[in-house]
Amino acid sequence: MKNRIKTMMLIGFLFLTVHTPAVSQGMPVYDNTNFISLAKSLIESAKQTTQLLKTVEFLKTQKENIERVNNVIKQLNAVRELARNNQILFETVRDDLREILNSPYIKPEEVTRISDSFNAIMENSLEDLDFIDKILTSDYFKMSDAERAQVLRERELQSREMVAEITLKTKRYNDIISFREMQNKINNRILNY
Repeated sequence: MKNRIKTMMLIGFLFLTVHTPAVSQGMPVYDNTNFISLAKSLIESAKQTTQLLKTVEFLKTQKENIERVNNVIKQLNAVRELARNNQILFETVRDDLREILNSPYIKPEEVTRISDSFNAIMENSLEDLDFIDKILTSDYFKMSDAERAQVLRERELQSREMVAEITLKTKRYNDIISFREMQNKINNRILNY
């Protein structure tokens, strides 16, 4: 009986298989040309991906180089500006201070105070130049180029402030001299009445 049931089930299964639409018709058939084409496409994609990765690495390296060059240019611009500001300071002290101190309208007790105020600015300027020399000639505090450029930029701003300060002091002393000269002319004029 068991054998009969098994046989009947097998016949029923075969009957259903023959009369129902089949989803697959036996062993799958592969088209070798499509497979080879797919393999070639994958290999080409791998080559393009490798080339793309090399390009990304190259661009990253170039970006770092550009940043380094940009920082060096910032450093050079800051150093050039510092040198220009120090040149202005030295010329102002050399020319204007001598003129101020040689004026007959500056009192002897003021000469020391004026000289000291100008000397303080000049000493500060010289200290800045020494500090900048240390920064540029060695790995001062193991600074990166960007950090070094930032320090130089700060020193550049300080040198501008020193130039503004010395210019203001020179103008103030020249105004004092002009006022005293005018006062002297008024006090010593000849009256014609």
